Amino acid sequence: MLSAESLQRIDREIAKYPADQRQSAVMAALAIAQEEKGWLPGEAIEFVAEYLGMPPIAAFEVATFYNMYDLRPVGKYKVTVCTNLPCMLSGGVDAGEYLKKKLGIDYNETTADGLITLKEGECMGACGDAPVMIVNNRRMCSWMNPEQIDKLLAELK
Repeated sequence: MLSAESLQRIDREIAKYPADQRQSAVMAALAIAQEEKGWLPGEAIEFVAEYLGMPPIAAFEVATFYNMYDLRPVGKYKVTVCTNLPCMLSGGVDAGEYLKKKLGIDYNETTADGLITLKEGECMGACGDAPVMIVNNRRMCSWMNPEQIDKLLAELK
Protein backbone atom coordinates (compact mmCIF):
# COMPACT_ATOMS: atom_id res chain seq x y z
CA MET A 1 0.00 0.00 0.00
CA LEU A 2 2.92 2.37 0.76
CA SER A 3 6.36 2.50 -0.77
CA ALA A 4 9.43 1.12 0.98
CA GLU A 5 10.67 4.70 1.42
CA SER A 6 7.46 5.75 3.17
CA LEU A 7 7.58 2.69 5.40
CA GLN A 8 11.17 3.53 6.35
CA ARG A 9 10.09 7.05 7.24
CA ILE A 10 7.23 5.68 9.35
CA ASP A 11 9.64 3.28 11.05
CA ARG A 12 11.84 6.25 12.00
CA GLU A 13 8.79 7.90 13.56
CA ILE A 14 7.84 4.71 15.42
CA ALA A 15 11.38 4.49 16.82
CA LYS A 16 10.80 7.74 18.71
CA TYR A 17 8.36 6.00 21.07
CA PRO A 18 8.54 3.04 23.48
CA ALA A 19 7.99 -0.30 21.72
CA ASP A 20 4.53 -0.73 23.23
CA GLN A 21 3.46 2.75 22.06
CA ARG A 22 3.76 2.37 18.27
CA GLN A 23 0.36 4.02 17.80
CA SER A 24 1.85 7.29 19.06
CA ALA A 25 3.32 7.71 15.57
CA VAL A 26 -0.13 7.81 13.98
CA MET A 27 -0.12 11.53 13.09
CA ALA A 28 3.27 11.34 11.43
CA ALA A 29 2.41 8.07 9.69
CA LEU A 30 -0.82 9.52 8.29
CA ALA A 31 1.07 12.60 7.07
CA ILE A 32 3.64 10.39 5.33
CA ALA A 33 0.89 8.31 3.71
CA GLN A 34 -0.88 11.47 2.56
CA GLU A 35 2.35 12.87 1.14
CA GLU A 36 2.81 9.73 -0.94
CA LYS A 37 -0.81 9.37 -2.06
CA GLY A 38 -1.69 13.06 -2.40
CA TRP A 39 -4.62 12.50 -0.01
CA LEU A 40 -5.76 9.86 2.49
CA PRO A 41 -8.04 7.22 0.98
CA GLY A 42 -9.70 4.92 3.52
CA GLU A 43 -7.45 2.04 2.52
CA ALA A 44 -4.35 4.08 3.40
CA ILE A 45 -5.76 4.97 6.82
CA GLU A 46 -6.58 1.31 7.46
CA PHE A 47 -3.10 0.29 6.32
CA VAL A 48 -1.47 2.79 8.68
CA ALA A 49 -3.63 1.54 11.55
CA GLU A 50 -2.70 -2.08 10.85
CA TYR A 51 0.98 -1.17 10.51
CA LEU A 52 0.88 0.58 13.88
CA GLY A 53 -1.13 -2.18 15.54
CA MET A 54 -4.15 -0.07 16.38
CA PRO A 55 -7.86 -0.32 15.57
CA PRO A 56 -8.70 1.31 12.21
CA ILE A 57 -11.37 3.47 13.86
CA ALA A 58 -8.69 5.08 16.04
CA ALA A 59 -6.68 6.11 12.98
CA PHE A 60 -9.88 7.36 11.30
CA GLU A 61 -10.61 9.46 14.40
CA VAL A 62 -7.25 11.18 14.03
CA ALA A 63 -7.62 11.65 10.27
CA THR A 64 -11.08 13.19 10.60
CA PHE A 65 -10.27 15.41 13.59
CA TYR A 66 -7.34 17.36 12.15
CA ASN A 67 -7.85 19.52 9.06
CA MET A 68 -4.34 18.83 7.79
CA TYR A 69 -5.49 15.42 6.56
CA ASP A 70 -7.37 15.29 3.26
CA LEU A 71 -9.99 12.57 2.98
CA ARG A 72 -10.72 13.50 -0.64
CA PRO A 73 -8.38 14.40 -3.48
CA VAL A 74 -7.11 17.97 -3.41
CA GLY A 75 -5.26 20.18 -5.85
CA LYS A 76 -1.51 20.36 -6.16
CA TYR A 77 -1.65 23.26 -3.72
CA LYS A 78 -4.00 23.32 -0.74
CA VAL A 79 -4.41 26.87 0.52
CA THR A 80 -5.96 27.04 3.98
CA VAL A 81 -7.22 30.42 5.15
CA CYS A 82 -7.50 31.08 8.88
CA THR A 83 -10.93 32.50 9.63
CA ASN A 84 -10.74 32.14 13.42
CA LEU A 85 -11.64 35.26 15.40
CA PRO A 86 -8.27 37.11 15.51
CA CYS A 87 -7.68 36.55 11.79
CA MET A 88 -11.32 37.35 11.04
CA LEU A 89 -11.00 40.68 12.85
CA SER A 90 -7.79 41.39 10.94
CA GLY A 91 -9.05 40.62 7.45
CA GLY A 92 -9.12 36.82 7.28
CA VAL A 93 -12.68 36.70 5.99
CA ASP A 94 -11.86 39.38 3.40
CA ALA A 95 -8.76 37.43 2.35
CA GLY A 96 -10.87 34.30 1.94
CA GLU A 97 -13.49 36.14 -0.09
CA TYR A 98 -10.77 37.65 -2.29
CA LEU A 99 -9.30 34.21 -2.91
CA LYS A 100 -12.70 32.72 -3.73
CA LYS A 101 -13.33 35.48 -6.26
CA LYS A 102 -9.84 35.23 -7.83
CA LEU A 103 -9.98 31.43 -8.08
CA GLY A 104 -13.67 31.13 -8.99
CA ILE A 105 -14.22 28.50 -6.28
CA ASP A 106 -15.59 28.24 -2.77
CA TYR A 107 -14.10 26.62 0.30
CA ASN A 108 -13.64 22.84 -0.10
CA GLU A 109 -13.46 23.18 -3.87
CA THR A 110 -10.63 22.81 -6.35
CA THR A 111 -9.92 24.94 -9.40
CA ALA A 112 -10.89 23.36 -12.74
CA ASP A 113 -7.21 22.82 -13.61
CA GLY A 114 -6.72 20.84 -10.39
CA LEU A 115 -4.06 23.26 -9.19
CA ILE A 116 -5.52 24.85 -6.05
CA THR A 117 -7.91 23.62 -3.37
CA LEU A 118 -9.24 26.26 -0.99
CA LYS A 119 -9.88 25.34 2.63
CA GLU A 120 -11.05 27.22 5.69
CA GLY A 121 -8.96 26.63 8.79
CA GLU A 122 -8.98 27.21 12.49
CA CYS A 123 -6.34 29.05 14.47
CA MET A 124 -2.85 28.63 13.06
CA GLY A 125 -1.09 30.18 16.04
CA ALA A 126 0.11 33.32 14.31
CA CYS A 127 -2.56 35.82 15.33
CA GLY A 128 -0.07 38.71 15.28
CA ASP A 129 0.55 38.02 11.58
CA ALA A 130 -3.13 38.00 10.59
CA PRO A 131 -4.55 37.28 8.20
CA VAL A 132 -2.61 34.07 7.70
CA MET A 133 -2.78 31.15 5.29
CA ILE A 134 -0.97 27.84 5.07
CA VAL A 135 0.03 26.25 1.78
CA ASN A 136 0.16 22.44 1.75
CA ASN A 137 0.19 22.24 5.55
CA ARG A 138 3.80 23.44 5.59
CA ARG A 139 4.30 27.03 4.45
CA MET A 140 2.74 29.81 6.49
CA CYS A 141 1.98 33.07 4.72
CA SER A 142 1.41 36.17 6.86
CA TRP A 143 -0.30 39.53 6.42
CA MET A 144 -2.20 38.27 3.38
CA ASN A 145 -3.73 41.36 1.84
CA PRO A 146 -4.86 41.32 -1.81
CA GLU A 147 -1.37 42.28 -3.08
CA GLN A 148 0.25 39.44 -1.10
CA ILE A 149 -2.44 37.01 -2.25
CA ASP A 150 -1.82 37.97 -5.88
CA LYS A 151 1.93 37.34 -5.40
CA LEU A 152 1.23 33.94 -3.84
CA LEU A 153 -1.13 32.91 -6.64
CA ALA A 154 1.37 33.99 -9.29
CA GLU A 155 4.05 31.91 -7.56
CA LEU A 156 1.80 28.84 -7.34
CA LYS A 157 0.84 29.02 -11.00
